[in-house]
Amino acid sequence: MLQTIERINSIVNDFIWGVPAMICIIGVGVYLSLRTRFIQLRQFPYTMKCTLGRIFKKTDAKDGAITPFQAVCTALAATVGTGNIAGVAGAIAIGGPGAVFWMWCSALLGMCTKFAEVTLAVHYREKNSDGDWVGGPMYYIKNGLKKHWHWLAYLFALFGVLAVFGTGNATQVNTITAAVDSALLNFHVIGESSVSAVNLAIGIIITILVGLILLGGIKRIGKVTEKLVPIMAVLYILLSVGIIVLNLDSVPTVFSQIIRGAFQPSAVTGGIVGSFFLSMKKGVSRGIFSNEAGLGTGSIAHACADTEAPIDQGVFGIFEVFMDTIVICTLTALVILLSGVAVPYGSAAGAELTIAGFTLVYGNWVSIFTAVAMCCFAFSTIIGWGLYGARCIEFLFGTKVLKPFMIVYSLVAIAGATVDLGLIWSIAETFNGLMAIPNLIALFLLTPTVIKLAREHFSE
Repeated sequence: MLQTIERINSIVNDFIWGVPAMICIIGVGVYLSLRTRFIQLRQFPYTMKCTLGRIFKKTDAKDGAITPFQAVCTALAATVGTGNIAGVAGAIAIGGPGAVFWMWCSALLGMCTKFAEVTLAVHYREKNSDGDWVGGPMYYIKNGLKKHWHWLAYLFALFGVLAVFGTGNATQVNTITAAVDSALLNFHVIGESSVSAVNLAIGIIITILVGLILLGGIKRIGKVTEKLVPIMAVLYILLSVGIIVLNLDSVPTVFSQIIRGAFQPSAVTGGIVGSFFLSMKKGVSRGIFSNEAGLGTGSIAHACADTEAPIDQGVFGIFEVFMDTIVICTLTALVILLSGVAVPYGSAAGAELTIAGFTLVYGNWVSIFTAVAMCCFAFSTIIGWGLYGARCIEFLFGTKVLKPFMIVYSLVAIAGATVDLGLIWSIAETFNGLMAIPNLIALFLLTPTVIKLAREHFSE
């Protein structure tokens, strides 16, 4: 029975995260970019001014809302995760350095897609019975499209609820335990016989922390993410920039490998990766998986922002993709390619390749810092996806189910820390990708609304 489920899921997963799905996501990104006249590039200075300018403003949000900066931190908490470390490594190993170039291309289009998602989420949001702002794809489908499209909203919410337990929780906890175990074993703090007990303790601690944060409501979530996200980002950026500085002479060569490898991967990988299409596929798919542009999930957090201007929050979507893919994913790629670590081209690779790059340059002591960074990345993802799941299940069943959902979601951390995930991860990834289908249809149909809001905003 399990083998049948695994086989069926594998077929669906290959389609969802394969070429057809990428064409749809990239196609909508191209369509939105053309219709908005590449607003992500034209208004990039305004985006930086609007986002970075508000980061240092210490203002309190109204009841039922969080500050615009807290909203983007909550969204980044969910997107900036282990995919930025493991996903980039996997893309380079299978697709060669050129995959990074295609990751940049997907991010360029993804900025516009995320801008549209966030703008629509704020424009069509509503207040729930607790007085909190709620929004996202299910709400801009329900409030922006005609009734015969409303089934898409329920489909998105259903896929969202099914995805969060695996994608947003169990797999992330598994990453935390792996990082902590690795650091403790490296420094001989524990032995192999103690790993299972340590993992159980980690699972219990995470369950308590996640429960306390999520049950505290949107205000507490915003306060945690606005502190956690900058800390983890700065820590990771500093470690990565250190490797770039120490290998400054090799930077032009690496960028040459990335550009050349995008069109002639065999010339850079010694013939092991020889397919131009494989390099493109891996780069585009990893970029989409990392920044989630097209999935619609990030807009759920942005809809909670204390703002009256949908476009001003929309540009935070551009900033989010820029930070996630252009900055953090690029730094990960540079760590791997500059450190001199042996890349197993043609074979699967994950976070261990990135960690090996740091260790090769700095020594074993850096495993403490990489463990902390990975724990922060993974924990922030758990919090962000907890909010997404709560909003999806609330849309389906109302606010009465929120507390039971959050308790169950928190308890999943124990399973993630102690059980071999196997098929759970693969199924969750499939549901994660399925969320894109109703969202992309809605974005395509609501493009005129995005254009209208942008014109009104920038003509003022």
